[in-house]
Amino acid sequence: MSNKKYFFGWDNIKWFIREMGSLFSSKPSFFSKKRMESGIAFIIAQIGMVYFLFNNVNEMDTWDICFWAATEFAVSGYIITHIQREKRDFMQTTNPPESESTLPSEEEQANS
Repeated sequence: MSNKKYFFGWDNIKWFIREMGSLFSSKPSFFSKKRMESGIAFIIAQIGMVYFLFNNVNEMDTWDICFWAATEFAVSGYIITHIQREKRDFMQTTNPPESESTLPSEEEQANS
């Protein structure tokens, strides 16, 4: 018998379920509640947009499809920009300024 470790093994599934349970409780979780809710809302919006496209594609002209695609790109761009802004703000609040950096200087690196 082979004891291969697979990514979707039972231990990982149990960990995911446990973390999802912790997400909506007072316990700390690996996942961000705000980002998870944003992702779920985005997926629901995408399903609605694709459903609308499939149901109305025969009646849509070129401008309607262009408007639909522009809306898709606008929503995706907004979500990505929002996530990047959160990451940047987090990095600015957790990293010390350059003058207080714990990284070795160029002189120290050259001497080692």
